[in-house]
Amino acid sequence: MQEFVDGLVANPSWVHYLGAMLAFGGIVVFGFVLPIAGITTWVERRVAGRIQSRIGPNRTGPAGFLQWLADGIKSLLKEDIVPDAADAPLFKLAPYVVMTGFVGAFVALPFGGPLIIADLNVGILYITAVTSLVVVGILMAGWSSNNKWSLLGGIRSAAQIVSYEIPAGLSIFPIVMLTGALSMQSIIQEQGAAPWRWFIFNNPFTFIAFFIFFVAALAEGNRTPFDLPEAESELVAGYQTEYSAMKFAFFMLAEYSAMLVNCCLMVLLFFGGWTLAMFGYGLTSSVLRHWGMLGGLIGTAIFFVKVMAFMMVYIWFRATFPRFRFDQLMDLGWKWMIPLALGNIFVTAIFILAGQERLMYWIGIGVLGAVIYYMKPKRVHASRVSEA
Repeated sequence: MQEFVDGLVANPSWVHYLGAMLAFGGIVVFGFVLPIAGITTWVERRVAGRIQSRIGPNRTGPAGFLQWLADGIKSLLKEDIVPDAADAPLFKLAPYVVMTGFVGAFVALPFGGPLIIADLNVGILYITAVTSLVVVGILMAGWSSNNKWSLLGGIRSAAQIVSYEIPAGLSIFPIVMLTGALSMQSIIQEQGAAPWRWFIFNNPFTFIAFFIFFVAALAEGNRTPFDLPEAESELVAGYQTEYSAMKFAFFMLAEYSAMLVNCCLMVLLFFGGWTLAMFGYGLTSSVLRHWGMLGGLIGTAIFFVKVMAFMMVYIWFRATFPRFRFDQLMDLGWKWMIPLALGNIFVTAIFILAGQERLMYWIGIGVLGAVIYYMKPKRVHASRVSEA
């Protein structure tokens, strides 16, 4: 033991590395994640207002932009109430467990070139594991509140997250098999900068995997049309009903952080991450690394624009789609998405083992064309309409 301690004292570089990681992590979380989550609430309210022929927040700051900051300050100043009948220790701990699950995921997310807290060689596995903590916090919140609406919301959320984590995880497997890597940086480098090399366009089976992951991410994040755990018309606010002040704000931040994590994963896995090639100019990983800090900032800007495009899709869905029934939600996950994800893995593995990646591309194109053809609306002849 003494030799181990002497070795640490003699080689203090690990302390500097740990300090740098913690400092960068703090900058990412408090300087990027939390402000983006707050600003997204303002964007969502403004965009949803326009879609639904309303104005949205327009009083605090220019175009109501400071509304998210005012809401945060208001939450800090409000009284933190713990119900008498609640299990106080679990009730107080639950929001922090939920926040930990999402904040911990940003450790392995590359924001552009070298801008990553820790490039883990099992990065995607780590992210899927740490986000599983969220369901524990939500169950704690629902049960410890001693409220029937909270309990129902917690149970719904647990069933929903457990159900949709399976297809979300399975939809990542084809990419892992094609790249042979679990590191997020390696997956980006395998895709390249050109859009036609991104997995969303390069391979029909990863194209299918993207839509499985997208729907599963909507359900896993409790977003419309899968917001059953906090359905206002049925459960008041679900597992958040008894929370107030900053604990309630933590649940809101966790929801928008979940949106951000899911959008980051979609961009990293299927849309080339922080690389881009247009009009003959390729901002590849090697080029951006050669430019040093400037390349990192350019990569971060590219990554941010892609992520914001997906955030707008989330907002658009919430403002337009009606809510599913819970039995429809579970049927979609267990009867359709999980079998489809498993079949996608099975077919991808067959073609990889046979060494026929290009054949897989053309067969996949044919299958997609056949599906689109048979799903298109059928025309009914005028004579048949008159007979009916």
